[in-house]
Amino acid sequence: MWRATALTLFPEMFPGPLGESLAGKALKQGVWSLKAVDIRAFATDRHGTVDDAPFGGGAGMVMKPDVLSAAITEASEPGMPKILLSPRGAPFSQARGRELAQGPGVLLVCGRFEGVDERVIEAHALEEISVGDFVLSGGEIAAMVVMDCCVRLLPGVMGEPASASEESFEDGLLEYPHYTRPAAWSGPDGTERHVPEVLISGHHGRVAEWRMKQREEITRRRRPDLWARRRAASGNEEK
Repeated sequence: MWRATALTLFPEMFPGPLGESLAGKALKQGVWSLKAVDIRAFATDRHGTVDDAPFGGGAGMVMKPDVLSAAITEASEPGMPKILLSPRGAPFSQARGRELAQGPGVLLVCGRFEGVDERVIEAHALEEISVGDFVLSGGEIAAMVVMDCCVRLLPGVMGEPASASEESFEDGLLEYPHYTRPAAWSGPDGTERHVPEVLISGHHGRVAEWRMKQREEITRRRRPDLWARRRAASGNEEK
């Protein structure tokens, strides 16, 4: 069983959306487990203090090293990656999600306030991960993003294995457009729009070729960074 542990000041936020849909079904079936650990339970004073003013001055508060470290120590398991959700972390990727999904699970530290005492990061060798170039109120939502990405990659969670292999980012390209019935559809602007002819041709080779061209074009236009990386990896880096 793949195990996810979230260290948080708001354990009631979990499982949240992870209790629904594919992740929720897999959780009920025992494919994976989720434990939310209340960091405040490790506070040492009667007020349950978990933060303090930063040395050197500045706005906001910092999570106390003694309290957070005790929580991490209690929740850690041998061989399980320990991740701090942080805006300054390395960008989370599909590839990293797949690596985590192939392991025993993950311990996710949900930061709050202005951040975490740097000594805790060093002492516990926390891997810092960011889910985007923006700042959230805390790491809980980011932790759910990481969990959801990993859980859907666990064996048996997704009905069709090919669904995952053809998704965006799996091979450095974004996904191709999708269509379903009816073949002709009029939108709110009154324009009748048709499914591309190749998709109803029954010619699997042409369909595959069309989809790959679409993926390449969409990636080139929308994510030039991904496109440049793919070109460089193939030895066809554009000038």
